[in-house]
Amino acid sequence: PTAGVDVELRQGMWEMVRELRAAGVTIILTTHYIEEAELMADRVGVINRGEIILVEEKRVLMQKAGKKQLTLHLLHELNEIPPQLASYGLTLAPGGRELVYSYDTKAERTGITGLLDELTAAGIAFKDLQTTQSSLEDIFVDLVREGR
Repeated sequence: PTAGVDVELRQGMWEMVRELRAAGVTIILTTHYIEEAELMADRVGVINRGEIILVEEKRVLMQKAGKKQLTLHLLHELNEIPPQLASYGLTLAPGGRELVYSYDTKAERTGITGLLDELTAAGIAFKDLQTTQSSLEDIFVDLVREGR
């Protein structure tokens, strides 16, 4: 754990851990800083209330439990999601300038092409879009909430 460690010492410690990892040394690290685990770990274990609820390759865990979101930054404000878009489970952000679509990256079809076609048909224009993927912290919170 790096709580309370000054920045220079922390960076030096992580450099040493990276060198050991590159040399093939197995390192068991406990941390409450999930960002550290996401950056450094090959495998992740999650402990909830003293019980190990999961041990998984980080890459596999991110694929299985992670979600991806497409955020569309709209050209004009929307007051509500049009009925013809209801099947996509969109979320309209406060202020009405962003639509968020969550999708499964493992699915054969993500529905993005259909969504973009439907937006065009509904006369909804967007000026930008971005995709984001669940972080290890997002997945951790979901796992602990589920009590897996």
